[in-house]
Amino acid sequence: MTVRVTTGGRLHFGFQNLSLAHERLYGSLGLAVERPRLVVDCERAEGVRAEHPDAERLARRVVDLLDVPGARVSVRETLPPHAGLGSGTQFALAVLSGIARAYDREPRVRERAPPLGRGGRSGVGIATFREGGFVLDAGHPATRFTAERPRDGTWEVPPVLARHPVPDHWRFLLVVPDIGPGKSGSEEDADMRAVVERASPGIADEITAICARRVLPAVVEGDLATFGSGVAEVGRLNGAWYADAQGGVYRPPIGEVVRELESDPAIAGAGQSSWGPVVYGATDRDRAEAAREAGRRALSRVDVDGEVHVVAGRNEGARID
Repeated sequence: MTVRVTTGGRLHFGFQNLSLAHERLYGSLGLAVERPRLVVDCERAEGVRAEHPDAERLARRVVDLLDVPGARVSVRETLPPHAGLGSGTQFALAVLSGIARAYDREPRVRERAPPLGRGGRSGVGIATFREGGFVLDAGHPATRFTAERPRDGTWEVPPVLARHPVPDHWRFLLVVPDIGPGKSGSEEDADMRAVVERASPGIADEITAICARRVLPAVVEGDLATFGSGVAEVGRLNGAWYADAQGGVYRPPIGEVVRELESDPAIAGAGQSSWGPVVYGATDRDRAEAAREAGRRALSRVDVDGEVHVVAGRNEGARID
């Protein structure tokens, strides 16, 4: 039996708090998008068989975690790695779910994500894999922060505070500049820990107010203009925390792309997803083509090649067939 797992990427708009002066640390917000997507096929096998190197690495960890004889994993479609679309979490959970179902077991992704190294900061990727939609998570108790990265499996996935379907008429422009991947692995972890140790708590207070008074009401009421401007402001405030780590409020030359998009009437708000290089722009079904053209012009203005997509939100979890 072959089990196919299909999931989309996710946008990460930022964290609510990176300061140890507050009780909860991190607390992220983001949403699932239909494309680009990841598709993997999994089946029982003796030993691990996979042509894709990341699939092989993940399959070995999953086989050990589940204590099963082995698995064959074939990758049909992939998310761009380290681009700001949550590829690592989606890949890990897809391989976990596929192998578990191939052996007639429940994946239990919330429980098994930490041993696979996922959910140590943000819970958005895990929540969108399970249910899709817009997600705000509660983060972790600040008292559990350690100067060194904790061992995989020693944390719990942050609980979801709010989850709401993305309105059907909303669309998201994705501009993917060809400037190399964003931070990941030990480099990302070291930079994040350095940011936390010196982050201003005042920025967190501003972000919390924006989330409570603008972003959450807007997604419930379908108010794209308020939502777009709200998440863009969350991103800018997060960038103030990251400025030393990434060379500015946005990773260069992403700031120029963001400014170009925000000046276009087809875009309700723009920002950098996670460490980039993906730039998002909030728009709607009626302005999708105009938004796509705005993305192409923005890349042209900064003289950078790249891809431009307009995608819908995804309001369901990963599909497992």
